[in-house]
Amino acid sequence: MHDGVELETKEVPTAVVVTTEFRHEAEVQRAALGMTGLDPVVIQHPLSTLTDDEIEERARDTVAQARRVWIGG
Repeated sequence: MHDGVELETKEVPTAVVVTTEFRHEAEVQRAALGMTGLDPVVIQHPLSTLTDDEIEERARDTVAQARRVWIGG
């Protein structure tokens, strides 16, 4: 979140990606850093045990969410 906030303050559209396990912490961090409008892109946890096909599926979902963060909707 720190890097995402830093980039956003420089007007660089940013999508911070976190897993479901860390969503709450990301939201606490963004509030503490004064950037409550920076919505994290949330993907299912865990990642380390996935097959290549499962990782590809998560990546596709991540791209779709990131686009919504960057361009709205």
